[in-house]
Amino acid sequence: MRFPQTFIDDLKRQADIVRIVQDYVSLKKKGSNWMACCPFHKEKTASFSVSPAKEIFYCFGCHKGGSVFNFVMEMERVAFPEAIKIVAEKSGVPLPKLIDDSRFESRQRESDQVIELNQWALVWWEDQLQSKSPQAQAARAYLEQRGITEETQKTFRLGFAPESWDALSTHLRQKGASQDQLEKSGLVVKKDEGGSYDRFRGRLMFPVIDPQGRAIAFGGRTLDPQGEPKYLNSPETAAYVKGRHLYGLNLSRDEIRRQGFAILVEGYLDLIVPYQIGVRNVVASLGTALTPEQVKLIARFARKVVVNYDGDRAGVQAAKRAIETILAEDLEVKVLVLPDNADPDDFIRQYGAIEYQKRRGEAQPHIQFVIDQAVRDRNLHSPADKAAAVEEALPFVRAVRSRIQKREYFDITMDALRVQPEQRRELWQRIRSGASTDAASVQAIDKRSPLSRPTVAEERLLELLLANKELRKIILPRLEAADYENLASAPVFRALISLDTEDQEIGFDSLSAATGDDSHANELLARLMMTETTQGFDESLTAADSCLNALRLTQLDRDIDELGSALAEAERAADGEKLNRLAMDQLDLKKRRGALLARSQTPESPAR
Repeated sequence: MRFPQTFIDDLKRQADIVRIVQDYVSLKKKGSNWMACCPFHKEKTASFSVSPAKEIFYCFGCHKGGSVFNFVMEMERVAFPEAIKIVAEKSGVPLPKLIDDSRFESRQRESDQVIELNQWALVWWEDQLQSKSPQAQAARAYLEQRGITEETQKTFRLGFAPESWDALSTHLRQKGASQDQLEKSGLVVKKDEGGSYDRFRGRLMFPVIDPQGRAIAFGGRTLDPQGEPKYLNSPETAAYVKGRHLYGLNLSRDEIRRQGFAILVEGYLDLIVPYQIGVRNVVASLGTALTPEQVKLIARFARKVVVNYDGDRAGVQAAKRAIETILAEDLEVKVLVLPDNADPDDFIRQYGAIEYQKRRGEAQPHIQFVIDQAVRDRNLHSPADKAAAVEEALPFVRAVRSRIQKREYFDITMDALRVQPEQRRELWQRIRSGASTDAASVQAIDKRSPLSRPTVAEERLLELLLANKELRKIILPRLEAADYENLASAPVFRALISLDTEDQEIGFDSLSAATGDDSHANELLARLMMTETTQGFDESLTAADSCLNALRLTQLDRDIDELGSALAEAERAADGEKLNRLAMDQLDLKKRRGALLARSQTPESPAR
């Protein structure tokens, strides 16, 4: 059964949105609109506006807005049909007869039955947790060991499912539940041969309560160290659809609204432990990948999210997926990574609430977290590693909806990953146009960069070294890893030094094998070894020295450019101490460059 759409439309026109809103907040006339401090977030200056002419409200601070029905739904925490009843009552409009909708009615009736059975199960499990059975005592001991107080147990309505195949089923049948209702509730598992058995056995029970205070689903944690799965969750039912609910929101929504942001965690205890020590603007994503529907739920109460998932590899990957989902819904997101891969539960029990809140205040902007993950275990001087880092980071730039913010995050990412100007321009065009930024396209852009091709100086130096054994004895000992490791020809230099150190024959086959049959290295080797030099030894030595100086000048130039990018990052972060330190480092590099340039001014100094 539902209300006729014509009645809903008429009620919206008849309802005085100003008068109804004034039942909840104090409005003041300003021009043609009415203003107030927003009831949905904490603020000192009024940014909440009501337009009687347009029959809408809107907050310029938290961006909530909509019709009188949306306002009542938010304030009263009710669904749309209940909001209609409230608006009609406040407006003095009698409710019409409901329209028969058999499918809706059937689904609603089934949902109500599931919730009723869930409520019976919840109360029974609560009683079981307090019983004198050895199993219940073990469950209470586990909670005590995890630091969960009796008051918190009652707040979250924790329970215990005994290790029995049919104890709950028997209790629910005694309450009047039919076999069909049991199977539809998800509280039992249907057998192929007929009948059923209790889904949750020997588990600590965490009820999932919706904003209206109804138990819609459950999560059960095994108390057996070898038990699998560790957590078992309710299946989807008429009352519960995965990905549309958040654990703890029924308790934390008001604090989220007051604080202006939500802390998003993964598990039940990751929420319960912070809540117990006073961190109460927390919600959990119920062990599934965060969904757009869940983000929309958070957005009803705040426009900022701090993601605090586990710090292990799986938690980091889950956090990255959550960031993309949150950005797509146009919310601001930061990331809190606790030390030693700790989860919120472990960290708070070890270090306490004050330290947790301190760390939470230092949560990283999402883009910094993404960059840190992209550069981990990668060498940005390696073209392949840099391309991989860029590919990993760019989706989190692309996901930002605001064009201005997108450009800002793009610049931050390009500075951090030391991407050259010509590559930046092409990458930005690809992001703006929606073109691919996968590994292949990023590597293709990187290959077109001058930095991905050998310079004249490195090619000339290799030509000389490959052609003259005596020259190798003089020049190779002078080479430092920093002279060639960041060059496009680095594999050839490494192979040459390795073979020379082992006093092996220097030839195309041996060098090719030493470079791991790198196709780019092989092409370069074939070209260089085909070149014949007619210079005498002294001329070759002078030319080799000049090439080596040129390579070092090139590296200094790159180091100076990288410090310039780091300076831009420090300036953006308003980090004065780091800014001064980097400026001194850059000045030192420029002095070294000047000294090297003065020594390398010879007639045969090659172009770089």
